[in-house]
Amino acid sequence: MLFQLYSGVAGTQLLGWLLVFAGLVILNEIGRRTKAGGIAVFMVIPALLTVYFILAYCGLFGGKENLTVKYMSGWFHYFKLYAATIGCIGFIMIKYKWGIGAKEWFKPWPFVIVAANILIAVVSDFESLAKGGMNGGWWVSNEGVFLYGGWWNLLNGLAGIINIFCMTGWWGIYSSKNKNQDMLWPDMTIWFILAYDVWNFEYTYLNLPTHSWYCGLALLLAPTFAAMFWNKGGWIQNRAFTLSIWCMFAQVVPTFQLSKSFGVLPSVYAGAGQTSALDMYDSAINLYNQGITHGPEVDAAIQGFGITANPTAQGVVAVLAIVINVLVFTAIMKRAVEQKKNPYKNEIWVGTKDFEEAMARAE
Repeated sequence: MLFQLYSGVAGTQLLGWLLVFAGLVILNEIGRRTKAGGIAVFMVIPALLTVYFILAYCGLFGGKENLTVKYMSGWFHYFKLYAATIGCIGFIMIKYKWGIGAKEWFKPWPFVIVAANILIAVVSDFESLAKGGMNGGWWVSNEGVFLYGGWWNLLNGLAGIINIFCMTGWWGIYSSKNKNQDMLWPDMTIWFILAYDVWNFEYTYLNLPTHSWYCGLALLLAPTFAAMFWNKGGWIQNRAFTLSIWCMFAQVVPTFQLSKSFGVLPSVYAGAGQTSALDMYDSAINLYNQGITHGPEVDAAIQGFGITANPTAQGVVAVLAIVINVLVFTAIMKRAVEQKKNPYKNEIWVGTKDFEEAMARAE
């Protein structure tokens, strides 16, 4: 089992997941279907939130007791929020051909922003490996999370690096010919999406475990669902939009995914029982603020919750992530050799069902 669902709260845990999934799908549609929707969701709202964050850190809106200040002050949360939002703005400029978005040299922007985000995740995996050791060990992150680092982080970090090279046809970026003018990347077929989703789920499962029920499952399935059924070729746009939306929500309402009613713990926290992610956060951030990130004190703190490490699922998914990414990369190189093409300058999935369905929508 990947996650621990308990009979007393399983109903609200499942309801929370469905609400997040549906909310991401709906808000993605609002952001992509009209210029006004895109501007509102990815420019106006982030600008207003930025003012809110600054004022909260200056003492307004509850000051130190403000939920964002108290639970989401780590640099990584803000980096993900603004990196995803900057990516979205760039995608909007490409889809509507605004300013540099109409330039040929700007077409690889989707590759650049995705590759940068993958590399940041890879660094997190390698950090966890260094803190936990190859054989596995508990440590505390600056986000206030007990992590169990080990060889699975090494495999997943390598899978992330390979995943960067599974992105092909960097200049093959188009706008759809319908009124939505979706940004399309036809060479980003189901094979890349599968490789990315498995790798990224494992990344969240290893490095954001108390959030992974939502930012791992719901957040990855929402853009894939939309790309499968109605936005062919638009997966990367869906992914960026939903990621930005989720980061905004998580930054403002952090206790939603940490609460006992809606939060779900992964199986690595064996024996957690009814312990909430919020209880664990308070203990972990207290250790971190004392400068204690690993060692006997961290082990004692996690054991105090009755928790013992069960990294079986972490290891299994890590193996899947690297195997799938190696297979996809091998398929890409095989097609590149057969077609005598550079897979990054040229589109290599021409003739496949996914590619042709996406190209049928392109201008």
